[in-house]
Amino acid sequence: MKDMKTNRRILIVDDNESIHSDFHNILCPDDFDQTTVNEMESVLFEESAQPARPKGFELDSAFQGKEGLEMVKKALEEGRPYAMAFVDVRMPPGWDGIETITRIWEINPDLQIVVCTAYSDYSWEEIRAKVGQPDSLLVLKKPFDNIEVQQLAHALTKKWLLTMQTRAQMAELAKANESLAMSEERFSKAFHESPLAGAIQSLPDQRLVDVSERLAEIIGCQRRELIGRRPAELSLWAKPEVADKWYEGLSRHEMVRDQEAKMRDARGTLREVRVSLSPLSLGGQPHALLIAEDVSEKAILERQLRQAQKMEAIGQLAAGVAHDFNNILTVIQGHAGLMQQKVANGQNKSLQEINKAASRASTLIRQLLMFSRKQVMQFRYLDSNEVLRNAIKMLERVVGEHVKIEFQPHSSLTTIHADCSMVEQIAMNLAVNARDAMPNGGRLSITTSLETIKRGPTPMDPEPREGQYVCLTFADTGCGMDTEILSRIFEPFFTTKPVGKGTGLGLSTVFGIVRQHHGWVEVESKPNKGTVFRTYFPSTQHPPDRIDAVTDAPLQNGRETVLVAEDEEALRQVVVQVLKFHGYTVLEAASGRDALEIWERADRPVDLLLTDMVMPGGVMGSELAERLTRECPSLKVIYTSGYSPGMAGKDASLLEGRNFLAKPYSIGELARFVRECLDAPAKQN
Repeated sequence: MKDMKTNRRILIVDDNESIHSDFHNILCPDDFDQTTVNEMESVLFEESAQPARPKGFELDSAFQGKEGLEMVKKALEEGRPYAMAFVDVRMPPGWDGIETITRIWEINPDLQIVVCTAYSDYSWEEIRAKVGQPDSLLVLKKPFDNIEVQQLAHALTKKWLLTMQTRAQMAELAKANESLAMSEERFSKAFHESPLAGAIQSLPDQRLVDVSERLAEIIGCQRRELIGRRPAELSLWAKPEVADKWYEGLSRHEMVRDQEAKMRDARGTLREVRVSLSPLSLGGQPHALLIAEDVSEKAILERQLRQAQKMEAIGQLAAGVAHDFNNILTVIQGHAGLMQQKVANGQNKSLQEINKAASRASTLIRQLLMFSRKQVMQFRYLDSNEVLRNAIKMLERVVGEHVKIEFQPHSSLTTIHADCSMVEQIAMNLAVNARDAMPNGGRLSITTSLETIKRGPTPMDPEPREGQYVCLTFADTGCGMDTEILSRIFEPFFTTKPVGKGTGLGLSTVFGIVRQHHGWVEVESKPNKGTVFRTYFPSTQHPPDRIDAVTDAPLQNGRETVLVAEDEEALRQVVVQVLKFHGYTVLEAASGRDALEIWERADRPVDLLLTDMVMPGGVMGSELAERLTRECPSLKVIYTSGYSPGMAGKDASLLEGRNFLAKPYSIGELARFVRECLDAPAKQN
């Protein structure tokens, strides 16, 4: 078993020939550097780097499901099975990926499979129901990332090897159990030196008769401290009633294999394990052999992958909905604003409520985009102390008089490159979270500090960190959280609050904002001991930018000519109506091509282009602006969009520094933006 070699055979099943070429380029490049691969494996699996091997992965290609099945059969017959396969979902006209996987697993259930898809043909629950074996199945979204493909290939071929080694070892232990009287010394050696944690228990009292070194290491005790004690005395299992059912099944001669459980160590920390039990007889008395595989690190990686997939899926949905929803909100706010200009102050209460409701809806969309890291960001160099000082009064109103806020700023804090409103949103969400944890009152301490960090990846932050970071700490004296809740607090829509009291987006929004700023979040909490959140941002030496107060300025008149390019008719009408009402001459276009034609026919010079970023007809807002400014360099441009930056085809950093007006906006914001842009000195748009 120790001589078992890594199986690097990989099967690619896809009807697209270019996909096969992509996998070959990623996994078998001409300048393949085996030393680099060994170093990657040593970091991923926390093992010493192995000597360089003469070759990398061995790839075979199949273009249909039936062809792939025959190649799997042939590989098994030759005694050279594949370790893993990348299988496409759609492969017309033959089997689809799900049927292919089902048939392959009928003959080779050990094959690790990655489903490759660019579509949502099946939900994860449907895939599990159709093929089973979710532990041997992962989903890879197209277009895939080269590093992700390499990591999957290394991880799953390694997993295949570990599975084979584990199976071989289990067989070895079972064989030793059958001949215990004849091979006690050999069994004892295998038992105590096994990389898997193990124990021998007397039945039915479950008392520990012997304990392997690995199990003692996991629990954090000496073997002699464990032998003779029962799991209940050690509080070993997080759910002892589940463990009792294993032993009841064992007494009925039922198989107990690969049961997921949480084992508590001497410090009270829960570790995820996969448990198997085997019956054996010692001295004529019934006993059980317990094998526990520590899968804590693997479980963390799998949760991170699932969380990333969930965040991406919800983010894509939110970004798509945001465009149409923001257009609708802009129309609502625009008409309500126009009516407010015409109605006496004492008679516009309903209009004010309409604006408030639209503003709340806009905030919800921003939260969805923020936690999914798709919100437009306006980065500046900020003094965190100043931002938090300005936010304290707002936070005091939010948390109420029963919660005392204490602010302890660092005396010589460096700046961070961040969006001021996003930092305020972090403070707001964490303050609300603290308030809800202290219904009877308490204290919220907010501190800032400058810390030098040098560490490797952690479960909460998979990236290594080195350098100076600004830390914003929020510590409350509330009810705290147990480990089960702590493991889920950053999941979108997860909440412990009653129905109607929380959206479940507060902490996931914090997580998304901090990650978008290239930082990370740490949290400490225990029941009845309060909670501490620490958010880390990269430190800079740049002087802080001035933070201007944003106000909804009064509408201002003008006589300039404005070309409005907006494909949403209702929104275009509102913008045109507002600008005309305040003296501007307005030319309106329903698309980029329409705007080009109107520009050519215009009998007067155009002073400002107000264009949506995404329009039908093949001419986007950015292209329209570039073409018109080439003809008229003095033309001013305002870009507007209800999309997130990625969906709009522009990265937030490309929009930064330009005149970008995010939807939804009020008529006051529109008037101020138009007037400021026209009055600003000429510069590159």
